[in-house]
Amino acid sequence: MQHEKTNPWVIAFRVIFTIALVACIAFIFHNSLEAGALSSARSQAIMAKINAILARVDLGPLSEHTIRKLAHFAEFTLEGFLLMLCLRVYTARFVRHISWPLLGGMSTALMDETIQRFIPGRSSQVTDVWIDMGGVVFGALVALVVLLIVRALMAFHHIKKENRRLRAEREELLRQQEEDRLDAAPLRNEQPDRRELL
Repeated sequence: MQHEKTNPWVIAFRVIFTIALVACIAFIFHNSLEAGALSSARSQAIMAKINAILARVDLGPLSEHTIRKLAHFAEFTLEGFLLMLCLRVYTARFVRHISWPLLGGMSTALMDETIQRFIPGRSSQVTDVWIDMGGVVFGALVALVVLLIVRALMAFHHIKKENRRLRAEREELLRQQEEDRLDAAPLRNEQPDRRELL
């Protein structure tokens, strides 16, 4: 049995998405390894910037707790998105295997909270696991919608290309038939009429 050669673009996307996913998971674990005081200081700095932006549009302010939970959701949304993209470049049947990214996201969320149990000034919370998992599901759904849109656009492009090819073939066939008809017309004129011969 002969295997098909893998498209170079697929190989490139496999490398890019896998590296991005590993970097995302490393970023999540790096944040978990920060001591409580350092993590809180960083959250407060981000909170000040976000609240300054929200104040311009008469919204907010957000608490540090809200900022931290949104950060959890955001980083795991990115992970869910990248997990789904990785799944797509490794298999064409990504909808059938959607449980893989969900399991990967759950594993990362559980490890993330387990790491925080052993870091000074940090705590491990079940609600954070749920928030993380919600982010993974949301990211996976966004990626799924994007992938389905891309698939529909590619199918539409393929159909349009096929229709152009069929139209060109039809025009060529009609042109060939017209040429054959014109070539046959002089031959008919050259043949003597039977009545003339009698």
